[in-house]
Amino acid sequence: MAARERIYLDHAATSWPKAPGVVEAVCAYLRDNGAPAGRGAYSESLDVERRLQRLRLDVARLIEAPDSRRVIFTFNGTDSLNLALHGLLRPGDHVVTTEAEHNSVLRPLAWLAAHRGVIVERAACDEVGRVDVDQVRRMIRPGHTRLVALVQASNVTGVVQPVAEIAQLARAAGADFLLDAAQSLGQWPVSVSELPISLLAAPGHKSLGGPLGTGLLYVAPGLETRLESTRQGGTGTRSEDDHQPDELPERYEAGNLNVPGLIGLGAAVAEFTAATVAATRQHHRDLTQRAIAGLAGVRGVRLFVPPAPQQQVGVLSLTVDGYDPQEVAATLDAVFHIQVRAGLHCAAGIHRAIGSLAMGGTVRLSWGQQTTTEMVDAAVAAISEVATSV
Repeated sequence: MAARERIYLDHAATSWPKAPGVVEAVCAYLRDNGAPAGRGAYSESLDVERRLQRLRLDVARLIEAPDSRRVIFTFNGTDSLNLALHGLLRPGDHVVTTEAEHNSVLRPLAWLAAHRGVIVERAACDEVGRVDVDQVRRMIRPGHTRLVALVQASNVTGVVQPVAEIAQLARAAGADFLLDAAQSLGQWPVSVSELPISLLAAPGHKSLGGPLGTGLLYVAPGLETRLESTRQGGTGTRSEDDHQPDELPERYEAGNLNVPGLIGLGAAVAEFTAATVAATRQHHRDLTQRAIAGLAGVRGVRLFVPPAPQQQVGVLSLTVDGYDPQEVAATLDAVFHIQVRAGLHCAAGIHRAIGSLAMGGTVRLSWGQQTTTEMVDAAVAAISEVATSV
């Protein structure tokens, strides 16, 4: 019997297959170049520098940043967020964040609260994970709150948060605003020129379509005077000075970069335009609505979806009565070769808000650029079969 085709629906964790050209770019670099970034004056090293500069320019264009030097390369979204939080916050600083956040925000903040005396408050969210703006407003202390940290889109329900409104609240209070764009960059527009965003963190391996081990942090003009480097070492510049350079991006890029990963990310991001993001957003919306329509009437299936589908990225969470989410995911893989994510998704707070914490979380389906309607229909049929077999 022929093996079933693999149906991969876990793009919110990492995209696969990678965007066209990514694998080829990585392999070509490893086979034909192999030089580090900023560590040589020979042709291959200079070629790497040019390609990384091209990537900085492409990312800056994507987020509408005026200066590509403010795009810092990191090793993943968590690395970006740790640099932002550990680099900015000082003892006694007040931070407002939310129950919708990923552990990549909550755990660094918990460490900073325990070890550096940072004061952290979390605003609640509703039954689909949308943040309570009024509570954020009440928590912000003008002149005292140092930072407001918000995820742009939930990795559990896909709900898109009121970023513009909360960013403006932060600015009015004199606070910095950190946007976690892990689930949104590449499938949802964001402009650091239009919004008062101090820091924007994202991985390269999700909706951008690049390899694992790549990340980005945008640093707004002037913030580098307050954002300390959290890692020091070689940069290939000012080697006579034993202090970390102040110039961007070298201030935050100590040590060898993941050049193979960044070369692959460059191949992916080169294809992104505003039209590409809009098309991806519409594609994901169509797939989500197709899945919702197929599962809405299935006995025992509970969907956790925002009331306004236009405010949702390509993520769909559900539970099946009589099954632990891990059992559903294991069955989908073993029987149907459909791969999804089950559990708390490193975001227990939002599961508490939507009522799925006691159930062990949810089963999460998430789409990518190459997800087809046939894949979604197969998942709907398989989940329906599991649900009605109880």
